[in-house]
Formats: sequence, structure tokens, C-alpha cells
Amino acid sequence: MSVAKKQYKRITTKSLVDMKAHGQKISMLTAYDYTMAKIVDGANIDVILVGDSASNVMAGHETTLPITLDQMIYHASSVVRAITRSLIVVDLPFGNYQSDPKLALRSAIRIMKESGGHAVKMEGGSEIKQSIKRILNAGIPVMGHLGLTPQSIYKFGTYTVRAKEEEEAIKLMTDAKLLEKLGCFALVLEKVPAALAQKVAESLTIPVIGIGAGNGVDGQVLVTHDMLGMTHEFNPRFLRRYLDMYDQMKDAFQRYSADVKSGDFPSDKEQY
Repeated sequence: MSVAKKQYKRITTKSLVDMKAHGQKISMLTAYDYTMAKIVDGANIDVILVGDSASNVMAGHETTLPITLDQMIYHASSVVRAITRSLIVVDLPFGNYQSDPKLALRSAIRIMKESGGHAVKMEGGSEIKQSIKRILNAGIPVMGHLGLTPQSIYKFGTYTVRAKEEEEAIKLMTDAKLLEKLGCFALVLEKVPAALAQKVAESLTIPVIGIGAGNGVDGQVLVTHDMLGMTHEFNPRFLRRYLDMYDQMKDAFQRYSADVKSGDFPSDKEQY
């Protein structure tokens, strides 16, 4: 006999921990603007990540590093105005928390006050321990992020799978337990072996959300533009496309242009 899943009118950080405890998987997608966020929220996605991936997706940068705190606040505030149910997590951008816990707190406070977001996400483990502690002590929820950390791309030099070697796997597990001990409410694991990710998820009471981390974790996150097929260049193994919007949108634009040039648009019914 199956047990009915609990329904949540509004997702909170506590909701996610509760979902893990009851074996309910967590869905998470990105959004950077009001229109997309409205659709994602309406689809009952549990968590919306206002990711620094906006640097790639919205601005065309090669990495996530160029995006600024002001830009993240702009994107996050647009998303906040759209939602009625989803929990909104906002990435702290590169350079705003790594070196100075006081700067980290000021940056997190700005995100919470100026955007209305519900939590911040930070990449790294023991090396950013003091920044995480200071933010948590101010009452701001923190989601951790381990494994492939895109803000450190120039350190690693590649977007390959992380923690395949024993030493790095041990550090990842140690950092995951540290983040939980510090008080993080959830953890993202990106591009790590599925067996390791499952082991981490089973070792923690907080939810572990994977991207390229297998099916043994507590939830999944994808970049919305990727899963909608709005790009053709990005084809990682972990990505499942649910639409082919690139070709569909291109076809619509071409048909619109043809109708304008032929004089078919607007028709009599489309005029005042």
C-alpha cells in the first residue's frame, strides 16, 4: 500500500529536511527572470535556484566568474516577484565570500534585503567555513555546494567529474559532514560518482541535491534552459532534455519573419 505524499503550500528550508525524512524527492530548477520563474513555480518545482549560471545563460560569458552581486540581486528580485510556492535560493557570486567573512555577511544580507530571496548558496567546504558560520549566525539559511564547483574552474582547469580518487572523495565526505554540522540546510553535489553521492546522502540528515550525481541522492537540479533544449552546445551525460525549444523557437521566428515580409501579418482580424 503506497503512502500519500505530503503536500506543501509553501516550501521552506524545513520542508526540504522534512521531505528527505519522508523519502520524498526534491525538484529544483534555475530561473533568472519573472516570466520563467512564474512558469517554474506554477509547475510546483520545489526549489528555484537563481544561479550564477546566469553569467553563462543570460550574458554569454564563458564562466560564472564575471557576474556581480548587483546583477545577482537584480535577477533574484525578478524571480521573487513571480513565485507563490517555491523556495528561492540565490548563489553568492565569486569574490563575495571566499576571502573575507565580513564581506560574505554583507553580501548575503544585501541579497536577502534587496532581492527577497530565501537563502544563499555557497561553493566550497572547510576553506569557507568562517564565512558560512558568520552568515548562519546572522540567521540567513545556507545551501552548500561540493564536487565540481564552477567558481573554481581555473583551479581545476576542467569541468570533469570530481572526487573519483580516494583522497578527494574522503575530503568531499568530510566537507559534507562539516557543512551539515555548521548548520547548512541542504547540499548540492555536482558531477561526482553516483556511489559516492549516495553514500554522502545516506550519511547526512540534510537533503543532498544532485546534478550529475546519480539517482541515490535526495533530489535533482538542472539548468532550466538546458532541460528545455534552448541550447545545442551543452551536452553533458547527466542532461535530459524535455523539449527541443531551440529548433521550435527558431522555426517560430522564421515563420513570423516570413509573415511580416509577405504582408500576411497582421491580418484584418489583428488590426484595430
